[in-house]
Amino acid sequence: MTKKLITDFYELLQVSPTADQETIEKIYRILAKRYHPDNSDTGDIHKFTAISNAYKTLRDPEKRAAYDVKYENFNNQQWKSITRTFSADGYENDREIRKTILTILYIQKRESPSDSGVGPWYLEKMMEWPEEILEFHLWYLKEKKWIVMTDNGAYTITVQGVDELESDGSVIRRDRLLEQITESSKKDDNGAKRIETDPPNILDSPE
Repeated sequence: MTKKLITDFYELLQVSPTADQETIEKIYRILAKRYHPDNSDTGDIHKFTAISNAYKTLRDPEKRAAYDVKYENFNNQQWKSITRTFSADGYENDREIRKTILTILYIQKRESPSDSGVGPWYLEKMMEWPEEILEFHLWYLKEKKWIVMTDNGAYTITVQGVDELESDGSVIRRDRLLEQITESSKKDDNGAKRIETDPPNILDSPE
């Protein structure tokens, strides 16, 4: 089955997936004013169109709920893409597993700094590794002080963990993950060309 890419509306609006409507509204108005084509200093029609489309979906509870389902499924594919990257030869060694965990926590911290915890059950589900394997590596990462457990039992990366991951160039950038999923989509689709439609051109500034 082809993995379809989706636009990250939360990233476009620079808000957390858990942001409330008031926050989304506030940030959108700031960004819309900045990128509106009438702004001679920072106007950008492409960015304005993108954030306006994102806002149209996230401001509507029903549309946002439907989008969140696709958004979560897409993120699941990203985590699995990380796993495949570190397991290109088909054999997961201990160091690769730990790098994978750190990378997941790194991305989560970058994407949602105020809500960056990832539960062990989620790691097990996304990485498709049994609990008994992850338990050892989570212990190791905690002892190294590269990750810590939050009050609700989830894990988040520490400053030391970020330094460790960046020190040997192990960080997988978001755009690389998107490229990997895109390549998989092309292969799964037997070379069929994917047609992308441009978003509607929105030129009205928010009232």
